[in-house]
Amino acid sequence: MDLEKRPPRQESAPEPRQAEGCLAVAIRIPVRIVVLVLVVPVRLVWDALSACGRFVYFRGLRPVGRALAWLGRTLIVTPLEWLFKALFVWPWVGLWRYVVVPVGRGLGWLGRVLVVVPAVWLYESVLTPLGHGIAWCVRGTGAALAWLGRTLFVIPAVWLYRSVLTPIGHGVTWLARAIGAGLAATGRGIGIGVTWLFKALFVWPWVGLWRYVLVPVGRGLAWLGRVLVVVPAMWLYASVLTPIGHGIAWLLRGIGTVLRWIFVVPAVAVWRWVLVPVGRAIGVVLHEIGAALGHAWRVAGHVSRAVWRFIGRLLRWVFVDPVRWVYRSVLTPVGHVLRDGVWRPAVQAAKEAGRATRQAIASARRSVREARADVRRMLFGAPREPEPVPVPEARREPHPAEARTLGSSTTALTKD
Repeated sequence: MDLEKRPPRQESAPEPRQAEGCLAVAIRIPVRIVVLVLVVPVRLVWDALSACGRFVYFRGLRPVGRALAWLGRTLIVTPLEWLFKALFVWPWVGLWRYVVVPVGRGLGWLGRVLVVVPAVWLYESVLTPLGHGIAWCVRGTGAALAWLGRTLFVIPAVWLYRSVLTPIGHGVTWLARAIGAGLAATGRGIGIGVTWLFKALFVWPWVGLWRYVLVPVGRGLAWLGRVLVVVPAMWLYASVLTPIGHGIAWLLRGIGTVLRWIFVVPAVAVWRWVLVPVGRAIGVVLHEIGAALGHAWRVAGHVSRAVWRFIGRLLRWVFVDPVRWVYRSVLTPVGHVLRDGVWRPAVQAAKEAGRATRQAIASARRSVREARADVRRMLFGAPREPEPVPVPEARREPHPAEARTLGSSTTALTKD
């Protein structure tokens, strides 16, 4: 349930109706009259065809289609389904139920008896004790080997490491540290000399070449290019090319103005003062024709509904009401008389006859069943009745005391 209040729907304001021109008002009434005269017969025929089509569909095609579907389902689909089951389903079901399943159960029982039970007995009675014994032996052997290895190898190795190798390692470390310090000082001096030699041979000559040769030569070439190329080019652009460009632009602008007045202005005038009004007039005419068609179709619908209602009522007065009066006043009483005087007694008599027939058939079946049982007892003898199994009495539960009556007594002197 939606418990929240919804905001009230804001009704959209009606669009302002545009003012209609005299052309629309002038052509509206004649066009609507002509269209109404042309559309009314079409609407009458359309409604008649629609009613006939609905009647044929709901009263003819649909029942016939349902009957054909039932007939096809009864005569084709059901026999084919039964035939398919008889040929493909039932044989496989019987094979699975009466062959594969019993054979599988027998093989499962045989496998359980021949494989699973001996394997379980072998595992529980032979392999498990044997595995426990092997594990105990392996555990004892491992403990002995571990003690022997710790005594013969680990303890001597630890003593050798702590008492011999560790002092030797400390001495070797001190000697290597001293040798490394000397080598580092020597290498530092050699590195400084090598660095100075590399700069003197490779770095300083190229730096001098760049600073004192290439840079001055490049600056001179740049000044020479600016004097010989850039200044003349700027003078040529400002004094020659700019006036020529202005003249070409003025010439193109004049040509564009002439072309505009020759082609564009007349085309715009034709579009604005000829094509647009004609198009608007044609649009108004088409709009009015469409509106007239819609209005005429709706009016023709009302006229067609009234005409066909009158024709239907006339046909009802001429045909349906007399038939209904005959059915209600003549056929219904006659049918009631036939139902109460003939049909129901006949049905009741048929039911009684059927009931008597079923009782006679049941009694005959009972007699045949009893005769068959008598013949079976005469040939094979009566089946042995099972002996009643005695129920032992409970020793710890006393018998309940019997109630006292007028003919009984609870004393030893008055007992019978």
